[in-house]
Amino acid sequence: MHEKKDAFRLESRCFTSVKGGAYVASERDSYYMKLALQLAEATSGQTSPNPVVGAVIVKDFEIVGLGAHLKAGEAHAEVHALAMAKEKAQGATMYVTLEPCSHYGRTPPCADAVIEAGIKRVVIAACDPNPLVRGRGVEKLKAAGLEVEVGLFKKEAERLNEIFNYYIVHRRPFVTLKTATTLDGKIATVTGESQWITGEEARADVHLLRHRHDAILVGINTVLRDNPRLTTRIAGQSGRHPVRVILDSKLRIPLDAQVTHTEQAPTWIFTTDQAPAERVKALTEKGVKVVKISSETRVDVEQVLAYLGEQGIASVLVEGGGEVNASFLQGGFVNKVVAYLAPKLIGGNEAPGAFRGQGVLSLAQSLHLKDVSVETLGQDLKVVGYLK
Repeated sequence: MHEKKDAFRLESRCFTSVKGGAYVASERDSYYMKLALQLAEATSGQTSPNPVVGAVIVKDFEIVGLGAHLKAGEAHAEVHALAMAKEKAQGATMYVTLEPCSHYGRTPPCADAVIEAGIKRVVIAACDPNPLVRGRGVEKLKAAGLEVEVGLFKKEAERLNEIFNYYIVHRRPFVTLKTATTLDGKIATVTGESQWITGEEARADVHLLRHRHDAILVGINTVLRDNPRLTTRIAGQSGRHPVRVILDSKLRIPLDAQVTHTEQAPTWIFTTDQAPAERVKALTEKGVKVVKISSETRVDVEQVLAYLGEQGIASVLVEGGGEVNASFLQGGFVNKVVAYLAPKLIGGNEAPGAFRGQGVLSLAQSLHLKDVSVETLGQDLKVVGYLK
């Protein structure tokens, strides 16, 4: 009981917003925190399963230290900023996008480093939902006599770490469902032609999405129809290749499919007991990981996500066809939707759409997106929204 009360006290103190407390952010505070957020955003896609974090140290109206967390297992943003500031950190203010950690992981506690450096004041955008931290970093800083303010650009900071925040609490991947359709919702013509529905700008944006996710998931029909590589291709850069996840209940995948070549990126195929043993052996010999996830006739999406979470996969980008998309929606597994809309019309009763399955029976049952944003990419529209 005492442990629960202590956790609630820490959490309440940490999650007190700037608007709700006595602290009122100055224009100067806002400026430096925006800079810290920019530093954090620049590392999106390269810190998983850790969060993106930016830190700025200011003394006498002068920036004396900057830092960002660059990769899991390496120094955190606060440590980089302190190393740059050196002795100038004494009596300075630190702006950091996430509550400094208070525990030993692969690196020592950042809260201890901040205290030892002589920082006088810390402005924190958002608190760390990690059960090992969750308010303890703020508590440690305050106990050492530092002035601590929490909540400046909280929403923006939490959005930057939407993947980490979900995974660290649920231990299941954050799921982004991506579609690219015509205005009438088609993903291909009646003959199956789909390259290209959208223009170059939208397709380039999809590769940024791949770079920022740990895994990309499609169904076997997508592999049979398009024979995709499912790798990340960013102009002038190599990008980060996600784990390629294929749902294939009968293991129909051709042995010469592009995704079976694992030199660039790993491929994990989820199948059932219907998979022939000789095909499992042949794929395994090629370096493909074959996981029998179910004895049912179809691969169970919930079991797939649970397995991926256990393997440290914090995010999944679903680029499937209508059946796969429907199974994720119907199961309630989608956190975020990214829809690219091309100003084209295909028509046709048999032309495939982005979502199949039974669908809802009434408008009251339809799934509503929240926090919707719309962006123009070339001639196409990019619509982003979140499911509850």
